[in-house]
Amino acid sequence: MENTYKLTEAGFEQLKAELEELKGEKRNANLEALKEARAQGDLSENADYDAARDEQARIEARIKEIENILKNSEIIKENNRSRVIGMGKTVEVKFLDTNRVMEFTIVGRLEANPMQKKVSNESPLGKAIIGAKKGKVLTFKSETGQEVTVEILEVK
Repeated sequence: MENTYKLTEAGFEQLKAELEELKGEKRNANLEALKEARAQGDLSENADYDAARDEQARIEARIKEIENILKNSEIIKENNRSRVIGMGKTVEVKFLDTNRVMEFTIVGRLEANPMQKKVSNESPLGKAIIGAKKGKVLTFKSETGQEVTVEILEVK
């Protein structure tokens, strides 16, 4: 098996929806753009045609990528009763050096997005807190090599 991609159920469904959109709406719109560009005549100097071909390549590459991810994914089931930090859990931590409190959800690397408060299980913070419980104080090295200490305030 190639890489195994750990996904939450929500992440898996999101990829399925993106794949459906790419195979349907996006692919059809691209075919129309190609058809219109071809109708303009000479393809050797047709910027619209070149752009549509580039977009077609991007769409097809993303379709293959998503199909591979879905085929090789492991869906991590959320255990709502467990108070141990794992994939799919929402965690509130306090950074003890700054007293800043942050809430985020632990997800697989493909779903990670700091702007949406989604932290990868493979990030230094994610690795440090997986398996911990409320009240635990942990120290880990950040990506910059700095030691960071956090306290687990809540596990949801």
